[in-house]
Amino acid sequence: MNSPLHLKQKPYIMAHRGSSVALGENTLDAFRQAVADGADIVETDLRVSADGAFVCIHDSSVDRTTDGKGVVESMTLEELRRLNASGTGSGVSMAQIPTITELATVLPEDVVVALELKSPRFVEPETCRKLADEVARAGIRRRSIVISFKRSRLRAFHSVAPDIPVGLVGHMGLFPPWNFQLVGPHWVMLLINPLYAMLAHRRGQFVCPLDPRPGRLLKWYVFLRCDAVLSDDPARTRARLERIRREGWTGRGKMP
Repeated sequence: MNSPLHLKQKPYIMAHRGSSVALGENTLDAFRQAVADGADIVETDLRVSADGAFVCIHDSSVDRTTDGKGVVESMTLEELRRLNASGTGSGVSMAQIPTITELATVLPEDVVVALELKSPRFVEPETCRKLADEVARAGIRRRSIVISFKRSRLRAFHSVAPDIPVGLVGHMGLFPPWNFQLVGPHWVMLLINPLYAMLAHRRGQFVCPLDPRPGRLLKWYVFLRCDAVLSDDPARTRARLERIRREGWTGRGKMP
């Protein structure tokens, strides 16, 4: 996994769409809050606007997360930026849908970014090449991870940017899949097969279970030596991890 994570203590905290429990998901406010909450990795979802901009939004439409309606990829960046993505009850009056370049501006140099490829256009090598070039211009290429539920998108991206690690998430197999630097098994797989993480580590793979509310299983993930945990609420997860560490949990049981 990319530096500067090697300077930090595992399991790392991956903020799911930023600090999405408190602020509008995938907004700059949520990303800033995630950093303030102690996230080591900030995860976001990427789609492509009608005019080719990479924008941070999860759904294929803007209906759920903004005050507008419509399909993301049929709207220009200017049209998307007119919408309010602050989320109800967040206390923020206005928040725009950001671009990947704007996200990069709020990330300190010791925070890694995980980019989830949501658009079906990411099977196109040219779209993937454009994304790789953009993260390079934004200064985050060496601390980026590209993830997806779709193998075809990861294969397309890896073919044009083999230096950027790729990860398959939502995996439901009993054993880690080959050919990915990161594996994000559905959390239930780590209950069915407690050896999953160990097998992945033998292949040199990074393990982060797909479980954005990890509280009930956090000790289990520490015990299995998962490399990272996903969280909608990185502040709460950080506090729980610190309590677990004070209790002496380091993975494989308590410290002697």
